[in-house]
Amino acid sequence: MLPKVSQSPVDPGFVQNPYPFYDRARATGQLVHWSDYKMPAATTHAAVQAILRDRRFGREVPAELATAPPPHLAPFYAVEDHSMLDAEPPRHTRLRGLVNRAFTSRRIASLSPWIEVLCHDLIDGFPAEPFDLIPACCARVPVLTIARLLGVPADMAPQLLRWSHDMVAMYQSTRTRAVEDRAAEAATDFATYIASYADTRRTAPADDLITDLLKAEAEGDRLSTPELVTTCILLLNAGHEATVHALGNGIKALIETGTGTACTTPEGAEQAAEEILRHDPPLHVFTRYAYEEIDLHGHRFQRGDQVALLLGAAGRDPDVWEQPHDFDPTRPPKPHAAFGAGLHFCLGAPLARLEMRLALQVLFTRCPNLRLAEPPVYGDTYHFHGLTRLQVTA
Repeated sequence: MLPKVSQSPVDPGFVQNPYPFYDRARATGQLVHWSDYKMPAATTHAAVQAILRDRRFGREVPAELATAPPPHLAPFYAVEDHSMLDAEPPRHTRLRGLVNRAFTSRRIASLSPWIEVLCHDLIDGFPAEPFDLIPACCARVPVLTIARLLGVPADMAPQLLRWSHDMVAMYQSTRTRAVEDRAAEAATDFATYIASYADTRRTAPADDLITDLLKAEAEGDRLSTPELVTTCILLLNAGHEATVHALGNGIKALIETGTGTACTTPEGAEQAAEEILRHDPPLHVFTRYAYEEIDLHGHRFQRGDQVALLLGAAGRDPDVWEQPHDFDPTRPPKPHAAFGAGLHFCLGAPLARLEMRLALQVLFTRCPNLRLAEPPVYGDTYHFHGLTRLQVTA
């Protein structure tokens, strides 16, 4: 019998600081039963990493347990059903292999000079009075970068951002019928736009990811139009939402600890980014399904049982990191779980790391006197963990 822990995911104190609960849960066991979620939860770095890499667990719901979505969510799942994010082999292998042929390290690296110029341009526009750094910089760097990567016009970025927010809200703990309706509408509009834009690239190819995805082939296979559309939406939704929160959380920590100067070299900024992702990651929970009967940490999983992997708890495991609650951007990096692990390791991790490194380096080089103008507040969006505002003076 697993030890039981209780913590409402919508409690305001928990949303602002979930780490005391993680400490209590971790002290209880590597695997505990989180009663509010009605499922086991892995609390330690070792347990989270092991399950992420264990092929007896996966993201795709077992076929015999799958149910049709309610009619009002059909448009949302018409997009999501083609995503590699919740697919398992052989479908995942095929989709990821095709996308990898277009989403190359060379293409990502080629964005570096453009991202650096973008960061300087954004800072040039900072006002003299206190302002919110989230829309002024943290949100704009990833969404404009993804727009450029895909090849869609930069002036579409605000609309892409709205669609992304509405769709990703489906995965927060405060999901309501209104949230579901907005997500379905956003999925329809987003998919229509990407499909139409892909049509233009079929007749007028360009040096962008959509063109490369259209050309991606492996053993005579290629992405279908629905798969192409979903892949583009996934790149924006997953890449943008996580990077915005990681930048906001990290800049907050760097200002509060007075350690921004650590980011003024490429190496320092790269190391600081890893500490940010460990210390205050943008996503705190992944879930997995058991695909067979499994005995783990004193608990027997049956096929179809779910387990929550507490990424936020894993990053502050005292068995792995000394003084894990301290933020130290000079801490030698160790593998963390912010990007997942194993088969589903985040496809966009290299791009997110590049964006964070460049944004942090340019920001703290250009704005060494960056200060908080008011206490930052985290959004009520668990499993996501990011600031609603980051009011600063530069």
